Amino acid sequence: MNRISQTAVYAALIAMLGSSPPAGAGWLDDLLGKGKDKQATSSALTTSQIGAGLKEALEVGTVRVVDTLGRPDGFSGDPLIRIPLPDSLTSVQSALSKIGMAGTLDNLELELNRAAEVATPKAKALFLDAIRALTLDDVMAIYKGPDDAATQYLRGQMSEPLSVAMQPVVDDSLAQVGAVATYDTVMSQYNALPFVPEVDADLTTYVVGKGLDGIFLYLAKEEAAIRTDPVERTTALLQQVFGAR
Repeated sequence: MNRISQTAVYAALIAMLGSSPPAGAGWLDDLLGKGKDKQATSSALTTSQIGAGLKEALEVGTVRVVDTLGRPDGFSGDPLIRIPLPDSLTSVQSALSKIGMAGTLDNLELELNRAAEVATPKAKALFLDAIRALTLDDVMAIYKGPDDAATQYLRGQMSEPLSVAMQPVVDDSLAQVGAVATYDTVMSQYNALPFVPEVDADLTTYVVGKGLDGIFLYLAKEEAAIRTDPVERTTALLQQVFGAR
């Protein structure tokens, strides 16, 4: 390129840079700042915003899980979380099967799952209260942690108080779906047999434990989806917080 041509090119560039770019073009921003937007957005987020986003993610996930599991076959139709009979009733099932009466235990197993399905929607408020009680001190570690960090923290910190709070809820559910009456019938049949060992099963504690296992399993899946899949970020806050990670 000769000296005249070089001079012409420099003049053209100076004219372009000195003039206003076309509205909305953003070409110079793209050229000089591409790749920095996400970093700037992330650094601009406050701890309070991250905390609010994390809690909202768990709240959204909880509502989705409750809606899915708290309906007929939510537990009983899902092989991952279907509640089997307690191990303590294995000997009862074996003894009654020998006299053709094991069908009552099949009914009991279904009713245990139905009790979990009925109790799950009633547990939603308990879960939301526990989520809202998360402190900002833990937020950043959870935010930067693995895809199920918040769920695992919630499970570790809240399993015991949630279990206690769920006891009366599941008690009512077991009675409502007929599991208590079925259990009484089963044990009456079993205890009428000669030379059988004594058996006692705490159905409420058992269903509470299995029900929480199922809820936490799917809550972890929901948290991971919101963290990794933009489609699952259904609110502006979720898009802002998790889109900046």
